[in-house]
Amino acid sequence: MPSHFLSNSPSTPTTKTSDLQNDTAVSLTSTSSSSSSSSTAPDMWTYLWIPFLMSLSKELTLARAATATTSSPSILPPSQLADDDSPSVPRCSAPDIKLNYRPVIGILSHPGDGASGRLNNATNASYIAASYVKFVESAGARVIPLIYNEPREILFEKLNLVNGVLFTGGWAKTGLYFDTVKAIFKEILAKNDAGFHFPVYAICLGFEILTMIISEDNQILETFNAADQASTLQFMNNINIKGTVFRRFPPDLLKRLSTDCLVMQNHRYGISPQRFQENEHLSSFFEILTTSTDEDNQVYVSTVQACGYPVTAFQWHPEKNAFEWGLSMIPHSEDAIQVTQHIANFFVSEARKSLNRPSSRKVLANLIYNYSPTYCGKAGKGYDEVYIFSEQKAPKYTRCAVHGDCHGHVKL
Repeated sequence: MPSHFLSNSPSTPTTKTSDLQNDTAVSLTSTSSSSSSSSTAPDMWTYLWIPFLMSLSKELTLARAATATTSSPSILPPSQLADDDSPSVPRCSAPDIKLNYRPVIGILSHPGDGASGRLNNATNASYIAASYVKFVESAGARVIPLIYNEPREILFEKLNLVNGVLFTGGWAKTGLYFDTVKAIFKEILAKNDAGFHFPVYAICLGFEILTMIISEDNQILETFNAADQASTLQFMNNINIKGTVFRRFPPDLLKRLSTDCLVMQNHRYGISPQRFQENEHLSSFFEILTTSTDEDNQVYVSTVQACGYPVTAFQWHPEKNAFEWGLSMIPHSEDAIQVTQHIANFFVSEARKSLNRPSSRKVLANLIYNYSPTYCGKAGKGYDEVYIFSEQKAPKYTRCAVHGDCHGHVKL
């Protein structure tokens, strides 16, 4: 029914049967026997109260919002929090001259092609899973491949171009590969002893080989059932994480590491805490940070850090969470990705402490950008991408690789 307040006439409207019926429905005070004049006044007050109550409700809502805003501090950008005396254009702080902001990590290749010979069955082939390269790059470093079976003098020339080394997972524990890891590790310890900060990450097989080298016992490893397994990390009692790989983990993420399966295990060998502590060489060189449990509830050492060197070893795979998809039990949750990122960040932050600043041209000529990764994930298992090296000679470079004018990647 049109409102009475829309009429231009000041006179009382003519009463009709339909109007009386509507007035009866709207008015709380009129009756069917009331006259048209007596029902008009209550109707008018009814129509006045409705918008008034709506307006009052709106005002109360705005008042509550204002009170909540006043009681809770606002989150403002720094420009709105600055004092009046501060400069209008803030200046960036100067870089720390003690840090290297262009760190390079050497990753040692492993025998084979990473795909059981399906990609390259040459006897001299070796590979680096691309996930290790992405792992390092995600934290702000570049990679130089250290090809395990290239001439030793070339290998050590490359070692002088990097600020840290990563030993990857794999299977080779004997022969030339073992000897190469041992020679590189000995050289790295010598660099650190000479005052040159040089960090090492050893993952899975890398953990196992360092355990064999440091213990001086090639039979020290035990068998465990931890292939394609997601697990927790159990921190040792009274462990002080300050200065360790876990130092920058948020407290809630540290807690979830011990309750949620956020790390990937994929190994058949390891070492129990008891055997680890019984070996004087191991127990004096490394401190156990975490343990884990395999599918048979057997406990093994899962993370160690050297007491006097920037060396950290993992019997799990921090690189897989974010960069590998071929195994069903790799965790891919947001928390798991944060684990990958924090572990990578710590490694590269240690590499930035390196004083080694080699020739830029030599670095560019040896970066892994001079090689192309091979996609091998179509089978739905194993690695998603690998870099394969099958020739023990210097790679062919385009001009930009030497002169640095192509912004990174080059084509062979």
